[in-house]
Amino acid sequence: MKLYFSPGACSLAPHIALHEIGVPFDGLRVDLKAHKVADGTDYYSVNPKGYVPLLELDTGERLTEAAVILQYIADRKPGTLAPAFGSIERYRLMEWLNFIATEVHKQFGPLFYPTTPDATKEAQKTKLATRFDHVSKTLAKQPYLTGDAFTIADAYLFTVVNWSGNLGIDLGRRTAGAVQRDRRAALRRIEGETIAADASHRGIGHALHGDRRQRRIDGIAA
Repeated sequence: MKLYFSPGACSLAPHIALHEIGVPFDGLRVDLKAHKVADGTDYYSVNPKGYVPLLELDTGERLTEAAVILQYIADRKPGTLAPAFGSIERYRLMEWLNFIATEVHKQFGPLFYPTTPDATKEAQKTKLATRFDHVSKTLAKQPYLTGDAFTIADAYLFTVVNWSGNLGIDLGRRTAGAVQRDRRAALRRIEGETIAADASHRGIGHALHGDRRQRRIDGIAA
């Protein structure tokens, strides 16, 4: 399999998932500004949508959208990162994936653009705060989003909330604590692995350097 990724993007979530289940894959770095793969390929020829992640299967078929890719990866080893498909537990996981994709991930979008009016940015931060309140209430009752086990939903949440520090978003104590815990868990999961990216980025990069590890992680919060 091939995972097309870009540092600072949500492609960190499937990257973690692939390492977690131990499936071999090739990571292909994409420059999203130039829309070029590292070998010079026009990324639009790979993914007309122009963004990451994209997972290319051994058959040549391609999947896009983080929430879908995460489920495909999890189903390579059923029960490891997601409950069995068709169970109520799986639908609860899908509920979280959809919430993260639409109510958290996409709400960050306007905050990254310098042309977004300040009033709009403040409105987005307020909206995100209400979403994190919901997350915090869940994590006050259990260690992970769906219960006692780390799942692809936690990998996705961990990835997107890492953007919050540089954007001045208050996650709340519960959510921030969970992110720190999942950061440590993610580092343990990929210990000894080299993931193509720029370890000089902020966010999780601080955890890497502070932990005296010289790993390079895809998706480090810019």
